Amino acid sequence: MHSRLRRESTNYWPGFVDALASLLLVIMFLLSIFVLAQFFLGQEILGKDTVLSRLNSQIAELTELLQLERANATDLETTIASLSATLASAESERDSLADQLAGLGGGLGEKDATIADLNSQLLDAQEISDEATAQIALLNQQLAALRTQIAALEQALEASESRDVESRTKIADLGRRLNLALAQRVQDLSRYRSDFFGRLRQILEGRADVRVVGDRFVFQSEVLFDAGQATISIDGAGEIKALADAILQLEQEIPPEINWVLRIDGHTDKRPISTPQFPSNWELSAARAIAVAKLLVAEGVSPNRLLAAGFGEFQPIDSGDTDEAYRRNRRIEFKLTEG
Repeated sequence: MHSRLRRESTNYWPGFVDALASLLLVIMFLLSIFVLAQFFLGQEILGKDTVLSRLNSQIAELTELLQLERANATDLETTIASLSATLASAESERDSLADQLAGLGGGLGEKDATIADLNSQLLDAQEISDEATAQIALLNQQLAALRTQIAALEQALEASESRDVESRTKIADLGRRLNLALAQRVQDLSRYRSDFFGRLRQILEGRADVRVVGDRFVFQSEVLFDAGQATISIDGAGEIKALADAILQLEQEIPPEINWVLRIDGHTDKRPISTPQFPSNWELSAARAIAVAKLLVAEGVSPNRLLAAGFGEFQPIDSGDTDEAYRRNRRIEFKLTEG
C-alpha cells in the first residue's frame, strides 16, 4: 500500500528548477539589452555634446569680442569729449582775440605791432579749432562704425544663443527618439532570437552535448572536431548544415533595417598546445570558429552576418581540473546579437 502511494506522488522540484533557470536567463538578457542601449545612447549624446561645446565656445568668443568693442567705444567717446572741450576753449580764445583786434582797429599807428601780433594769435587759434573739428569728425565716423560692429556682434551673439537653445532641444528630442528606436530594435531582435533558438532546440533535440547557456547555444568541440584539430568532422558538418538552414530562414524574416550578426566563439581548455599549425590555444580556437563560419557561408549564409572569434582558454565555464571540466570548456558558442 505505502509503496503504491510513493509511486503515485509527483516530484515538482525539476519544474521549479527549470522555472528559476528561465527567470535568470530573462534577467541576464534584459541586463545585456540595457547595457547595449546605454552604450549607443552615450555615443550619440557624446557627438551632440561636442556640437554644444563648439557653440558655447563661439558664444564665449563673441561675448569677449563684444566687451572689447564696447570698451573701445567708451574710449572714443572720452576722446571726443576731450577734443570738444579743447575746441570750445579754442573758439572762446579766438572770439576774445577777435574782440581785441576790433577794439584796436581805430587806434594809432604805434598799435600796429600789437594788431599784427593779435592777428597771428587769431590765425593760430583758428588752425587749432579747424584741426580739432577735423579730429572730432573723424572720431565720430569711427564711433559710428564701431557701433555698427557692436550691433552686428550682438546679432551674432543672439543667433548663437538661439542655435544653442535649438540644439539642446534637438538633442533632447533625438535622445528620446533614439531610446524608443533602440528599445524597439532590441525588442524585435529579442523576438527573432527567441524564434531562432526555438528552431535550434527542435533541430538539436535530444543532444546531450549541445545546450543553452544564457543567451548562447553551446556545442561541445567533440561534436564538431577531433582532438587538437580545426577540421570539421563529417558528423559535425551535418550539425552545422542544419544550423545553416535555420540561419537562412532567419535572414528572410528579420527586416533589413535591423543590424544583426551570428557570433561564433571558439574556446579551448587550459591545457597548452604547441604544434606547427597551432602554436597556442588562441590559434586553435580561432581556427575552429573560422572553420564553422566558412562552412556556414558554403551553405549560403551571408558572410556579413557572421563574426568568428577565438578566446583560447581564457573564458572557461568550469574552473576545475578534471576531465569533465576540460570537456565542458572545449566548446563552440553561437550568439545572435546586434552588429
